[in-house]
Order: sequence, then structure tokens, then C-alpha cells
Amino acid sequence: MWDPATRQIAFINLAHVFTHYSLLILATAVLGMVAQAPEAFGRDYGPILALGTGMFVLYGLGSLPMGWLAERFGRKGMMGAFFLGTGAALVAAGLSTTPLALGVSLAVMGAFAAIYHPIGTAMLVEAAGQRVGRAVGINGVFGNLGVACAPVFTAFLAAKAGWQWAFVLPGVLCIASGLLYLREPAFDAARAGGPQRPFPEIPRELVRRAVIVLLSIAAVSGLVFNAFTLLVPKLMEERLASSPDLLPVVGLLAFLATLCGGLTQYTVGHMIDRHTLKTVFMPLALVLAPALLLLAFVDGWLVLPLAALVAAAVFGQVTVNETMTARYVAPALRAKLYSVRFTVGFLGAAVASPLVGFLHQATGSLAAPMLVLAGFSVIILLCALVFPNRREELQPELWSRAAGAARPVAAE
Repeated sequence: MWDPATRQIAFINLAHVFTHYSLLILATAVLGMVAQAPEAFGRDYGPILALGTGMFVLYGLGSLPMGWLAERFGRKGMMGAFFLGTGAALVAAGLSTTPLALGVSLAVMGAFAAIYHPIGTAMLVEAAGQRVGRAVGINGVFGNLGVACAPVFTAFLAAKAGWQWAFVLPGVLCIASGLLYLREPAFDAARAGGPQRPFPEIPRELVRRAVIVLLSIAAVSGLVFNAFTLLVPKLMEERLASSPDLLPVVGLLAFLATLCGGLTQYTVGHMIDRHTLKTVFMPLALVLAPALLLLAFVDGWLVLPLAALVAAAVFGQVTVNETMTARYVAPALRAKLYSVRFTVGFLGAAVASPLVGFLHQATGSLAAPMLVLAGFSVIILLCALVFPNRREELQPELWSRAAGAARPVAAE
């Protein structure tokens, strides 16, 4: 029988799956919508994909007030609202018959999905007790599972049952999960946290540099991450499976490419325990821009390993970015920085949907979006170059010497 902490973590992991799965349904469902409902939504990929803009905007902006709302309504109540609200909005999206109704339903879903990261991450860390690293690593795998499964299951449902069921079925499952979660007794997260080591005193200039780099990466990588996950299904359709009968194949290929990213994130988590952040970050940043550049022009089966390489670099950076905050920001300020970082990153991600849609509409292919993402990836590389590379990250007790050396010596 699972103890309360384990059940809490299980529900938080499940919520992570639903969060990322829900945000990516439209990216694949649009391929079925242009064929199955052209009279309602049109035949163009770009305008339909752009209907997800409100979803990502509210998903990003919604992160800021979640701490205040949790104090007012409680974390358990907020997570219950996440499950029920996200699920209901997905069902409404599946029942939509006009672009306006679909766009509004998706925007409402984005607002409820915004609950997860600020609230769910805090609940996960507290429920994990002394096994925070392991819990966060596994939680990341569940989030990536949602990203990877969205295209394959959405494609299957759209092809076999109609695009509507690609929204309705996960919506019903999300609501059912919420009802089960609300049956759980209240969990004393504070008691599960256990004793914590005192946070070291890090020189302010290093903390300042780390925070600036972190927020810069958040804005750019949010755009690159979201744009790439959105366009993977269309990329596979254009370059590998152009026939409408091969829609399930498109989903499977997108799943395989994205799965490489999920596995990389877990591996990077283990590497970070043994190496400085910059040592792990640099190889990921170095391969991203060239891989995206090649992906803009290649055709055929070479697309699959290149897409997998991009996914590995993009997802691997997520783990690095999460750890940057933990290593350079004191716990008292960490929640505030996470809130700002998630908001900055999600707002960058909100640009992805209209950007990909506009560039594809203007050029008729995904080459231009890939080139733009390659350009943004150069900024990520520059951020990796200026990020601190300190052995104190692995030996926090050495920070006291660095802090002492940074202080001016008082006059005798």
C-alpha cells in the first residue's frame, strides 16, 4: 500500500503528464482537422495552429498569481481545479464547431494548466522529503512522456475516431483523475520536507550573473522548446509521411523523436550530480543550432535522427535550467524566481504558435521556422558561454572561501 507521500507524488506526476499532453494536442489534431472539418476551420495549417496562441499566453501569464491563489484556496484545492478545469476545457474544445469556440476553449485550458508548475513543483519537492533529486528527475520524465505521447495518441484518435475525440478522451480522463485526487486526505507537506542543509553564501556577482543568464535562457529556450514540439508532427508529415492515410505514422515518428529528449533529460540529471552545470550545458548548446540548421534543409529518413538530436538538446537544457536556480539561489528567494522564470519562459513559448503558423503560411514549408529557431539557439549558446563554471557547485562548503575572498579587507 502506498503511503500518503507516494500517492501525492504519483498525482503530481500524473498532472505533469496532462499538462504537457494537453498543450500539444492541437499541434497534431490540426492535421486531422484540415481534412475532416475544412468547412468549419479551413484547409490551412497556419491559421488553425494560431488558435492556440491564447492558450499559451494564459499558460504563461497565469503562473504569476498562483502563489497568492494557493494561499487563499490551498494547494490541494488549486490542484483539484487544475484537473477538473483542464479536463472540462479539453472536452469543450472537442465539442467546438467554430474557430472562436475552439480558441476560447483552448485559452481556458491554458489558464487552468498554468496551475501545475508553480503549485505542483512545490508540492512535489515537499512530498519528496530527502529524495528531492530523484523525485524531480522522475517527474521530468513524466512531463516528457506527456510531450512524447501527445502526437502519437492524438494522431491515432484523429485518424480512427475523428479529431474531436483527440480532445474529448484526454479531457474525460483528466476529470476522472481530478475526482480521484479530491478523494485523497489532506497531505502534510511541511512535515515531509525533513531537515535541510544551510544554503552557502555565494558571491553576489556570481548570483547576479547566474540569474541574468537563467532568465535570458528562459525567454529564448521557452520559444525554441515550444516551437519545436509544436512543429515536429508537421515536420514528419512534410518530410516523411505526406499521405493523409499515414497520420498515425506521423504521430509515431514524432513520438520517437521526442522520446529521445525525455530520456536525455533524465540522463542529464544524473550527469549534473557529478559535473558543473556549464560542463553539461555547453555540449547541449553547441549541437542545437547546427542540428536545427541542417533540419531546415534535409529530407527523408535523415530527418528522424536530426530531430532526435534537437529534442535531446532542447529537453536536456530543461534539466540544466531547473538546477541553475537550486544551486545559485537561496531557498527563501527560490519560489519567487521560479515564478518569474516560468512566466518569462511561458511567454516566450506563447510566441511559438503564431510564429510557426505565420512562417509556414508565408513560405509553405518548415524551413523558415527552423532557420529562425537556429538563430535563437545561438543566443542560448552565448548564455552557456557566460554562465559561471565553479567547482563549488559540487562542493558547496567551498563557497565560504570564495565569498570571503570577494569581500574587501577592513582597514586595521
